[in-house]
Amino acid sequence: MFYGKLNSMARLLSVNVGLPRNIEWKGRTVYTGIWKTPVQGRCRAGRLNLAGDGQGDLGGHGGEQRAVFVYQIESYRHWQQQLERNDFAYGQFGENFTIEGLPDSDVCIGDRFRIGDALFEVTQPRVTCYRVGIRTNEPRMPALLTSSGRPGFYLRVLQEGDVAAGDEIVKIGEAQERISVAEINALLYSPHHPREQLERALRIDALSPGWRWSFNALLRDQAHGVKNGNAGLAPAAAAHPVAPGFRTLRVAALDQASADVLSLTLEAVDGQPLPMPLPGQYVVLRLCRPADASPFFRSYSLSGALSTQRYRISVKLERNGAGGTYLHRQVRVGDTLDVSAPRGSFTLQPGDAPVVLLSAGIGATPVLAMLHALSAASSTRQVWWLHGAHDRQHHAFADETRHLVRALARGRGYVCYSRPDSSDRIGEDFDATGHLSRSVLDEAGVPRKADFYLCGPPRFMSEMKETLAAWGVPPERIYAEIFNGGPSRTPGIVGAAARAPHPPEDDAKTGPLVSFARSGIAAHWNAAVYPSILELAEACDVPVRWACRTGVCHNCESGLVSGKVAYGPEPLDQPADGNVLVCCSQPVDDIVIDL
Repeated sequence: MFYGKLNSMARLLSVNVGLPRNIEWKGRTVYTGIWKTPVQGRCRAGRLNLAGDGQGDLGGHGGEQRAVFVYQIESYRHWQQQLERNDFAYGQFGENFTIEGLPDSDVCIGDRFRIGDALFEVTQPRVTCYRVGIRTNEPRMPALLTSSGRPGFYLRVLQEGDVAAGDEIVKIGEAQERISVAEINALLYSPHHPREQLERALRIDALSPGWRWSFNALLRDQAHGVKNGNAGLAPAAAAHPVAPGFRTLRVAALDQASADVLSLTLEAVDGQPLPMPLPGQYVVLRLCRPADASPFFRSYSLSGALSTQRYRISVKLERNGAGGTYLHRQVRVGDTLDVSAPRGSFTLQPGDAPVVLLSAGIGATPVLAMLHALSAASSTRQVWWLHGAHDRQHHAFADETRHLVRALARGRGYVCYSRPDSSDRIGEDFDATGHLSRSVLDEAGVPRKADFYLCGPPRFMSEMKETLAAWGVPPERIYAEIFNGGPSRTPGIVGAAARAPHPPEDDAKTGPLVSFARSGIAAHWNAAVYPSILELAEACDVPVRWACRTGVCHNCESGLVSGKVAYGPEPLDQPADGNVLVCCSQPVDDIVIDL
């Protein structure tokens, strides 16, 4: 395509729309609306979209704040030169408006423009993702757009109307704070986040809520003295990073918490204080199989009172469970175990709201630590302990939790047995037969305006989340711990069959060993097959989170339990110390990742 000379006035060169469709990519199906083609004649700009346009991933694109995406012909020329390409066509970057003029370095958040008989307002830069790499046939493009300061920008439709190629773009207003699209983009994605600039950005009313949340998160980190990582991008799962590595702890005590749950109390061999955990966190254990001495890794929630002197973990003996079997049958008092520092983002939140601790079976462990913390602090918050077990024989921590609940000024407990034994006493051992349910919440007098903490088997978790949502509890007040690391976030991927994590079919048996701690899977690194740790994880069906796949968005940021990695390409902003971006990293030696 030939692009003519620049004109002094800004013009709309092309209006591009397209509905989502399925495309094939790396053996997967992606549902995406990034394929846009020019419209002939005038096109209606509505509050949420242009007529005939759509987005496949409404979580990342579209909506009122991102109704229209704009990209400049000058940036087209830039990429033609940089990439030595001449095959670009209007809509190549997924934009709705291809325009002449209005570079990202000049356009500011809050600028308002009239195009045709519609009015628009600039809300945010583009949030880049892997699909622009597919559309341009350039996998690096998500990172290139962001690092170059040429992301393009989104518009909100202030007044609906018709637009067409050739329309003049007339500026009719602007925000009091003048911060350009390029500056806002760099403020989030670069390593530099000046406080004054963050505060200025937050004074712009037109700034979209997502970017406002990110800048507030960066300000909170600065207020707390956090000097590394990018809180504006990192997912909740990457919160509270700690230094990689293991520490040798001695088994000081073994206690049978129930017929199938064993508690291990661990103390430092060297007598030095242990890192203080947050209530709800877990540790990773490095264990060795007696047969071949090869290590494997398991994660266990801390189940006792917060302490720098000792940790307590509680482990259920599961059929075919390697970790539980080893700890139940092989470990004795006086033995030593390799243990990571406490980690995890499922933690008790500060505040005065009522607390509801909901668990089933061995899921009691992290919420039990929260109950200990509330009791130790003599909390005056309303606290409900709701637990489900099979029967008294399998009811772990029964006496312990009763004592803790009674010690609280406003504590209440409610226990359900799904299959009580004839000797189990209702009103003493348990309160009701069956499972935790909405009727139990009503019976126990649980308030809807509370913070809910959930942990238990997958079916329990799914049912309780549905129950709480139907009961009117907002999602931001529901906190959940999922032992296997949680679901994947793979935007746009459709039709993929869910598979349990497994070793890859073509494990090289040589090279650095990559262990995914929460999934219980390990595989050797083969650089010829896997460009990144992310691609190895995908080959193992390990649950992963990603969006850009090039080190920009930090959705893939995860805990680095042990070992070292190298980056290629280098991320725009480094993850927090103790974390790793799996989408653009490779192992230097044997590593353990919190996935």
